[in-house]
Amino acid sequence: MRLDQIEHATSNLPQHREVTALEDEARTLDTQLVNSRTALSDVQREVDKSEADVQLVRDRAARDRARLDAGTGTAKDLQALQHELASLSRRQSELEDIELEIMERAEALAEHVTVLERDQRDLATRLAEVVEARDLAMGDYAGERDTVAGRRAATVESVGEDLVALYERIRSGNGGIGASELSQRRCGGCHMELNQVDLNRITQAPADEVLRCEECGRILVRTAESGLPQT
Repeated sequence: MRLDQIEHATSNLPQHREVTALEDEARTLDTQLVNSRTALSDVQREVDKSEADVQLVRDRAARDRARLDAGTGTAKDLQALQHELASLSRRQSELEDIELEIMERAEALAEHVTVLERDQRDLATRLAEVVEARDLAMGDYAGERDTVAGRRAATVESVGEDLVALYERIRSGNGGIGASELSQRRCGGCHMELNQVDLNRITQAPADEVLRCEECGRILVRTAESGLPQT
C-alpha cells in the first residue's frame, strides 16, 4: 500500500504541474522574443535605408553648395542650383522626419526585446528552481521506495508464491489492500464486526490457515488484539 502511495505521490507532485506550466510559458515567451527580434531587425533595415536616403540628399546638397560657392557657371546655372538647394532642403527635412519616426519604432521594439529577454532569464531561473525542488522530492520518494520494496521483497520470499498470488488478486479488487488486521473483532479493511459464528471458526482454525473476511474478502491477519474468544 505504501508503494502505491509513493507512486501516486510522485505522479502528482505539485512541481510537475508547475514545471509544465512554466515550460508552456517559456515556449510562448520564446516565440514572442523571436517575433520581436525579427520585427526589430526589419525596422533596423528601414532605419539603415532611411539614413542612406538622407545621406544621399545631404551629399547632393553639399556638391551643389560647393558649386554655388565657387561661382562657376552661368547665372542661369547658379539660379538653378539655388532652386535645387531649396528643394533638397525640403526633401531632407521630410526624410529626416521619416527617419525619426522609424528610429522611434526601432527604439520601442528594442526596449520590448530587452524586457522579453529579462523575462526569459527570470523564467529560466524560476524553472530551474522548480525542477530542482521536483527532483529533490522525487529523490526522497525514490529512497523510501527502495527501502519499502526491499522489505516487501523479503516478506514475499518468506510467504510463498501461492499466498502472494492470492494476496495480489484480492488487493487488485479491494482498493490496493489485500490483507487487513483483525482487531477487536473488526476487519481492518471493511471495518465490519465479525459475528460470533465467524469468530468461533477463526478461533478454531490452525495458526497457518489463510482466513478471509466474509464481507470484503480480504485476508485476515490474527494478532493478540483480535479479540477472539478464549479456547
